[in-house]
Amino acid sequence: MTTSFTHDSGYRHIEVHPLSGAIGAEIHGVDIANGLSTAVFEEVQRAFSDFGVIFFRDQDLTPEQHIDFAQCWGKINVNRFFKPVPSHPLIAEVRKEPEQTSNIGGQWHTDHSYDQIPATGSILYARKVPDSGGDTVFASMYAAYDSLSEGLKQMLSSLRAIHSSRDVFGPQAYQDWRDKSDIGDRLGNAAAASQDANHPVVIRHPLSGRPALYVNPQFTLRFDGWTKEESEPLLDYLYQHGSRPEFTCRFRWRQNSIAMWDNRATWHQALNDYHGERRLMHRITLEGVALEDT
Repeated sequence: MTTSFTHDSGYRHIEVHPLSGAIGAEIHGVDIANGLSTAVFEEVQRAFSDFGVIFFRDQDLTPEQHIDFAQCWGKINVNRFFKPVPSHPLIAEVRKEPEQTSNIGGQWHTDHSYDQIPATGSILYARKVPDSGGDTVFASMYAAYDSLSEGLKQMLSSLRAIHSSRDVFGPQAYQDWRDKSDIGDRLGNAAAASQDANHPVVIRHPLSGRPALYVNPQFTLRFDGWTKEESEPLLDYLYQHGSRPEFTCRFRWRQNSIAMWDNRATWHQALNDYHGERRLMHRITLEGVALEDT
């Protein structure tokens, strides 16, 4: 059973229902299509900071209303590699057709960590979902960091890591998609996968001020100044640690649901357990700010 955080937690205009002990909350009492008052939006922002990922149900949005909601948060980041919705280039399409077996985002990752200034997060809207399956799992990098030993925290605080788009979206990866999976037609622009970034392994979150672990299995290559072989044992440990069940929540999609996650404090993973059914999501990504270490 979820717990409702309303007046006792300072929320006066929305209802906040946590999904787990570590991360995620459903927001009720909000009609995004009709716009949010200043007071409501401020509380939604607070819930986003508090819980890392927030969810809304039964939001019947046009693409224009999706864009308007995103622009309340800041400038939109147009993804280089996802195909856009043809009529609305600010919206990326995350699609899997019934005849396709490979999905997008099926490994734990943090969007855009390969950028020098990573995206704040994304607002994912469900247009069409399977009858069952296709859930998304989120993990808290606050909780992952907090539960590390003091000795490991101290060591990690002095480290930086190299992130890159090349191994996932570059020309060789694109060729592998075409040769080994049926995902290639949903991604493109491989020549633009030239991003490399050097980020602190532990960041001070720009909204909450809390320390968070900032490496992820898909885009982090190695620690700065270390070889890949030297980096792998510790990175593998951090990846296993970060995905512990008690740090996660699982969101079951329904049509017209929204998930909005914070890339600086979370990982996410899209489950691929709905073969033979269609799943169509519209995603808008938000520009971020430079990351600072602790």
